[in-house]
Amino acid sequence: MSPFLRRWSLLVIVALLGPFSATVPAAPNVVLIMTDDQGWGDLGFHGNPVIRTPHLDRLARSSARLPYFYVSPVCAPTRASLMTGRYNYRTRAIDTYRGRALLDPSETTVAQRLHQAGYRTGLFGKWHLGDTWPLRPTDRGFDAALVHRGGGIGQPSDPPGAEDKYTDPVLFRNGVPEAQHGYCTDIYFREGMAWASQAIDRQQPFFLCLMANAPHGPFGDVPPAQYQFHRQNPITRDRFPATPGHPLPEKMDADVLARVYAMIENIDDNVGRLMTWLEDRQIAGNTLVLFLTDNGEATPGYNSGLRSRKGDVYEGGIRSPLFAHWPGTLTPGEVANNPAAHIDLAPTILEACGLPHADPTFDGRSLWPLLTRQSVAWPERTLFLQSHRGDVPQAEHHFAARSARWKLVRSSGFGNERPDPRVPFELFDMQADPYETRDVAGDHPEVVADLRRQYAAWFADVSQTRPDNYAPVRLAIGSPHENPTVLTRQDWRGADWRPDDRGYWEIDVVEAGTFDVTLRWARRNLPVELELNVGGVRRRERAEPGSRDLSMRNVMLPAGPTRVEATVWVGDQPAGVRFVEFERR
Repeated sequence: MSPFLRRWSLLVIVALLGPFSATVPAAPNVVLIMTDDQGWGDLGFHGNPVIRTPHLDRLARSSARLPYFYVSPVCAPTRASLMTGRYNYRTRAIDTYRGRALLDPSETTVAQRLHQAGYRTGLFGKWHLGDTWPLRPTDRGFDAALVHRGGGIGQPSDPPGAEDKYTDPVLFRNGVPEAQHGYCTDIYFREGMAWASQAIDRQQPFFLCLMANAPHGPFGDVPPAQYQFHRQNPITRDRFPATPGHPLPEKMDADVLARVYAMIENIDDNVGRLMTWLEDRQIAGNTLVLFLTDNGEATPGYNSGLRSRKGDVYEGGIRSPLFAHWPGTLTPGEVANNPAAHIDLAPTILEACGLPHADPTFDGRSLWPLLTRQSVAWPERTLFLQSHRGDVPQAEHHFAARSARWKLVRSSGFGNERPDPRVPFELFDMQADPYETRDVAGDHPEVVADLRRQYAAWFADVSQTRPDNYAPVRLAIGSPHENPTVLTRQDWRGADWRPDDRGYWEIDVVEAGTFDVTLRWARRNLPVELELNVGGVRRRERAEPGSRDLSMRNVMLPAGPTRVEATVWVGDQPAGVRFVEFERR
């Protein structure tokens, strides 16, 4: 029996026999910190002399570290894999918007597994896997959640009147909008620690996810003190050292970088407060703290010589820090050069907590033997990272296949729905060339062929997870678990986010009924008409100039799948609305 299972057995005995004087090790707490669009080079620990991250640097020095840890090129796919231990192409969360960042309700999250084992579970910050029942974090295993909607603040899902507000935002506490005070990252850490304190007081182990939406843009609302420091000390190319690998970009926007660095330094301040709080609450020795990022840097800047950035499948787009901190249990320092990925974190957390972690539905494997420096066999494997725009993933399009030594890359463009056949396959020897400076595909055609065969088998496997594997998740309307339900442009289909775009929502009416439907749009100082089309049944009403919402009463909805379209007409010019709210009468 493992030490962790032995500990859990003792805990069960304690629960059955009642309190006694002997000390029994408690189940460990887990704090998972993930930032948004923070690149590998956005840390002092990784050689950046300009950014001020003393607390993250201290965390890195005192943590077990995996130097080759990979995530997806963009955020929602990373989050789907992190939560499930599975490649995101199995989960229906294949993109970041247009209704393709929704985690299928049948997927089991690590939070659900921990909750079932007696953990308190809380998520604070960015979720980006669904905003309506049954897709919200509180529907997916979290006891408590305080989150923004969609993929970030400053996106179309911002509540009316709270657009772009990183300071004093409107967040959603367990699904209910609530005005907040302070900077968003400060709020997540403050509220997360307050929530976890309640679990400590009740002697319950906790799983705390602190998911900052910083340093993701927009950059209009950033921590002022840190920003002013970098404005007064401009971020210029000559302040950075020469690095192996790829040079700094020729053009760097000093003002944008000042804003990004301000957001990261604010995260660093909060990490410092968190680590002090763990000590003050006397739980640091029984708490696993994990730190990673969701993808590479979005703003061109210092990247420690790595190639490219967010959205790409070169190292600069998909390589993330992984710091694992547990004093007395994990020895600081690099533990192995084995490639690992987001799919590994769910089983790793479960094994660290003494829980079953070898679920055959996992694509990942527990990293606990590596982190604890156990002398165990570690079978070689190949990891696959792929992401691109479009409704259906395409074979051999914008992907990387990473084995212990080799990395096969086809960087055919994240923004392209289909690959350009002229884009070549590149091969890099990651042991000799970790910065991807020399394509050796021509020297090793047999390696290219082998990795392409492995990739083809992987792609066929993940694509056959369900009979309709890449069909979008429908949004549920009329459930007793949520009333009203708000549809936003984040999840509409068939359109982007431009002001005059017109999209539609694929919905599933859970129970037939009568609804009041409120349409909200951008204010226009002209008479407008609003049109609602549900399953081909149209209703059109007039709104006064300057108004921004209109309620259509007594709309009958039969049960079952259908499509919703909502249009604001200015004369003969149509545009999509911002929100559609369904409230059962």
